[in-house]
Formats: sequence, C-alpha cells, structure tokens
Amino acid sequence: MPSDHNDNREEQLTPAEKQAKGFSQQFAMAMELPFVIVGAVVVGGGLGYFLDRWLHTTPVLMLVVGGLGFFAGLRDVLHRATRNSDGKPTE
Repeated sequence: MPSDHNDNREEQLTPAEKQAKGFSQQFAMAMELPFVIVGAVVVGGGLGYFLDRWLHTTPVLMLVVGGLGFFAGLRDVLHRATRNSDGKPTE
C-alpha cells in the first residue's frame, strides 16, 4: 500500500503554492498569538486570585502572578514570532 507521507512534497510545490502556504502559515500564527498572550495573563491572574483568597491577602499576588503571566505570554509570542516555518530560529 503506498504511503501518503511524502518527504519531497516541499520540493514539488509551485511558486504560487509556496506563496499560498506562506500566507496561510502567517495567518494561522496571527490568529494564534493573541490567544497565547491573553491566556497567559488569564491563567496567571486567576492563579494569583485564588492564592490571594486562600492566603487572605490583598490582590497583591493576583497582580504579581498576572504580571508574570503577561511576561511569560510576551516571551512565548516573541519566541514563536521569530521562528520560520521549519521551526528553526531566524537569523
């Protein structure tokens, strides 16, 4: 039975297909990145909120852990944005 997996598929693409593939990958990344950063802030803020409730503190932990979530999300966005389609860092 022939395999559908073809390692040489990238070499067989026409220039128009390569351009369309590039556009679709960029669009997919543009749709994904806002969710990454917002998700990190929401998870960090939620964790800080529940820690504040458990420890009976003011919303200090919510702000601190939410800020850490923001920076973690920003780091992840920058990490993903500086990678090319092969998953290797751009130079």
